[in-house]
Parts: sequence; structure tokens; C-alpha cells
Amino acid sequence: MTRRVTGYAAEVTVSDGQRFASLGGVAVQNRRLVLIWLRRQALRLANGHGLPLVAEPVRLSTGDVRPVRFHGSHAPEELRHWATHGPHQDHAIRALEAGFPALFTVSDPAVGLSLTLAGWRGRPAERWSPATNRS
Repeated sequence: MTRRVTGYAAEVTVSDGQRFASLGGVAVQNRRLVLIWLRRQALRLANGHGLPLVAEPVRLSTGDVRPVRFHGSHAPEELRHWATHGPHQDHAIRALEAGFPALFTVSDPAVGLSLTLAGWRGRPAERWSPATNRS
């Protein structure tokens, strides 16, 4: 008997190309909450560089990811653009609807790090792994 997966999860990771570390994650009931959480984290990370935080209309019970300091890159602007640009959000929700992970990665070449926002369908115990699920 196949168990039906009803939940979703999201995580923000940072990588130097060989090692991955989680900055935080969440398990939620639906794909819209995945996108709300990922957008909030993208804006928090981007806005941590001098711009005011955008108020979120939906409050989730889980905490925010740990902040990241970007060094001489366009990563904050790319995160902000991803979080506020409708076509990017449409693409992410369609990926989740089709059963694929919603992924967005920004790079900070000054220090050789990449930051990935990921959302996927699955039980909380089924962690998405950047090393095995690259798209």
C-alpha cells in the first residue's frame, strides 16, 4: 500500500561546493505555505543589508533562518527579485504542484558560497538533499 504524502517542507542551505549546512527549515501543510515561508526568508536575507523588512500577512509558527552576510555580490537583489517577481513565484508553485522541488540558488563569488532556497512535497522525515537533488 502506498502512503499518500500530504505535507510539504522547505529549507535554506548554504554551500561552499563541497559541504552543505542548513540555515533553517520548516514543515507545513500545503505548497502555498512553503512559498510564503521561502519568500519571507528570501526577503529577510536580502533586507538584512539595510532595507526595512516587508511585513508578512501570514505568520507561521516556525522561526526564521539564520542570517547570512553577503560579500560584494548581487545576491541580496537576486533574492529580493525572486521573492517579489510574479513569474518566479508562478514557476515555483507549478514545480511543487507537479511534485518537483522548487529551487532557487544565489551565489556569492567573493567568498565561494551559494545559498539555496528549496521547497518540496514530502513528510518532514524526507529531507531534501542539495547534494542529490540538484536541478
